[in-house]
Amino acid sequence: MTGIGIDGASAAPGRVTRPRVRYLWRAFVVTVALCASPVPCWAQTVYVYVRADGSRLITDHPSIEPGYHLLKRYEIGASGLEAAATAPQPPSRSVRRGAAHYDSLIERTARTYGVESALVKAVVQAESSFNPQAVSHKGAYGLMQLLPATADRYGVTDIADPAQNVRGGVRYLRDLLRLFDDDTRLALAAYNAGENAVKRYGGIPPYAETQNYVRKVLSLRRRYAQR
Repeated sequence: MTGIGIDGASAAPGRVTRPRVRYLWRAFVVTVALCASPVPCWAQTVYVYVRADGSRLITDHPSIEPGYHLLKRYEIGASGLEAAATAPQPPSRSVRRGAAHYDSLIERTARTYGVESALVKAVVQAESSFNPQAVSHKGAYGLMQLLPATADRYGVTDIADPAQNVRGGVRYLRDLLRLFDDDTRLALAAYNAGENAVKRYGGIPPYAETQNYVRKVLSLRRRYAQR
């Protein structure tokens, strides 16, 4: 499988075509459908890359020319499509350092607001990998990736301050747990997609990002709870 541009043409590894999105995703969906069918399908790793202008490329080659960044890695096999990025990978050295550095802050804050510390650590790792300067494309900031509106809601005056950021994030998580009757899955879905989305769908919204997020955080939570 070579790189597939949005115009559906194949491209040699390292050579990128400028595609139109609907055809790229159509090719991807066809590939997934074939592998999900009863017909045997060989195992395949698929990489989805994105460029600053929004152009995307799907390929089975992990290395792409400069300008493209890895968005998602999938495993396609006889059992269908699985997002390989869903399963938490062993923590990197920087994540381990960050976890150790902010451990006492998280433990103290979680205890103050009655939230399980393992859950908070899992959220922090999933949200920012313990990077206090992490910024999302939506404008969320810090260890717990607070949006400015959420920060204002919880009296966070300096969203870049790790202590204030964690305090605001833990209070928000506590309120979501209360709102959804201590259903951790729904609280996490709301943390990722917003509480209104969870209410609207009556459960975890059918967003791949949110569903993967909930699974990832729960897996990380089990890992932290065992330490």
